Amino acid sequence: MSSKVLHVDQLNQLRDVFSRFDMDSDGSLTLLELAALLRSLGLKPTGEKIHALLATMDSNGNGFVEFDELVRAILPDFKKEGVIVNQEKLLEVFKCFDRDGNGYISAAELARAMARMGQPLTYRDLTQMIRDADEDGDGVISFSEFATVMAKSASDFFGLTSP
Repeated sequence: MSSKVLHVDQLNQLRDVFSRFDMDSDGSLTLLELAALLRSLGLKPTGEKIHALLATMDSNGNGFVEFDELVRAILPDFKKEGVIVNQEKLLEVFKCFDRDGNGYISAAELARAMARMGQPLTYRDLTQMIRDADEDGDGVISFSEFATVMAKSASDFFGLTSP
């Protein structure tokens, strides 16, 4: 019973993510939309791997990835119930920061969110937070980078060391 519930939860979560990145709402993802979606799920494929993945996932050969093709490719990676719950909760928190819903937290969005929480940042603190979280140096915080920071914060808080 719990595996069916988990499967339905996984599908719903994936459908929400899919629709968020299907910018033109045509039911399929372009190469760029697929890349943004994968990064939001914490995956970091290179441009070459994204092209290869699109070719592999695109079972009908139309050059796009439909939802069912995405499910067949990604769902096997979401097997651990704890990972799904954590990812889902993290995504909710991430969306609170990512006010424009573009899949990234900008410096302005981070500053506004911190001020709303009663923790206004100086410019220096803000740039340091972005620098610390921004692993790929693009000037914004992706979901993957956000998840990494949150995991490290939790480990530090509970006195755990990283393996």
